Amino acid sequence: MGHRVESELVANVISVQVAADQQVAIGDELVLLESMKMEIPVVPEEPGTVVEIRVEPGDVVQEGDVLVVLQ
Repeated sequence: MGHRVESELVANVISVQVAADQQVAIGDELVLLESMKMEIPVVPEEPGTVVEIRVEPGDVVQEGDVLVVLQ
């Protein structure tokens, strides 16, 4: 199933910084969220390959929503 990268808060998706099949390392920015006028980068806790992107700019996500799936 892969490693699911989830939102830790209610926020707006400003940008998606990765594409499907892209290799990512720990600390690489996957998605940029905005909440209460603060920008929050979402980074993976483990390296992997992007297999699914479940959000796009303009989406509103809730705490626990899956943003990206890594393999």
